[in-house]
Amino acid sequence: MKYTEEILKSWTSPLSQTEEQRVENTVLMIKDAVTSYDKLSDCTMEIFAQGSYANNTNVRQNSDVDICVMLTSTFFCNYVDGKTDIDYGYTAGSITYSDYKSYIVEALKKKFGNNVVAVGNKSIDIKPNSYHVNADVVPTFQYRDFKIISSTDPTKYVEGVKYVARDGTEVINYPKDHIINGKQKNNNTNYEYKKLVRIMKHIRDDMVDDGKTDGDKITSFLIECLVWNVPNDTITGSNTWAGTVQNAISHLWNDIKDDKHKEWGEVSERLYLFHFARKWTAEGTKDFLYNMYNYLEFK
Repeated sequence: MKYTEEILKSWTSPLSQTEEQRVENTVLMIKDAVTSYDKLSDCTMEIFAQGSYANNTNVRQNSDVDICVMLTSTFFCNYVDGKTDIDYGYTAGSITYSDYKSYIVEALKKKFGNNVVAVGNKSIDIKPNSYHVNADVVPTFQYRDFKIISSTDPTKYVEGVKYVARDGTEVINYPKDHIINGKQKNNNTNYEYKKLVRIMKHIRDDMVDDGKTDGDKITSFLIECLVWNVPNDTITGSNTWAGTVQNAISHLWNDIKDDKHKEWGEVSERLYLFHFARKWTAEGTKDFLYNMYNYLEFK
């Protein structure tokens, strides 16, 4: 695929004002749906955007916005080895995760309509219209991770989210740390980090459309994490976007070749990128980077 510097530069821009407004409308409607639902009246929740929209790295208009509906009045914990609820002064919660998720589904169907809301494996999908974007709503419990910082103080923990997919898989992540770290790296690279993420996501999307890569395995989230692991001076070291893209791909490919990728983290820096069962693998990612480099033709 042939790319001009003008095309690459045009991909560095964030969402338009109109699209941002539709995202805000979506978040407000979801908040209204769950906070006004009777069965959730005793629940304390925090509702926030996560993923590409929240991190300002989204590249396709009308694509999904990920909304986390986090219950904080009941939560999951990861204690220091040998410690239990009693050591932290906690008692069993009054609502199960299964019941909580079912109430969220009921609330969304009441607000948006039965035909608009569909329950998937990990999220609840809300179809878009002219007023709001397509949304993936993820009901979660707050996750208080004491073990990660060896804390025995109930007020000191790393906050994440945890939920159980329909297939029984337990999922833990740290969306707030992802957002904070992304903003910091963006500042440290003169705002070029997120611009590079958007460019790389556009190229990945083109490759998926052309059948040059598997979009189910080489995900948008993976692209963002790969760019996170590119050194700041590599991101800022070229005076053209074509040069920046090529330098970033080369750095990542060489690091995987030399086994340095084993220490790569997700943007949250709470989880390793390749240490767990993922859709992607190190070898598959290395092949993708090689194919991406050869896919590019710069004018």
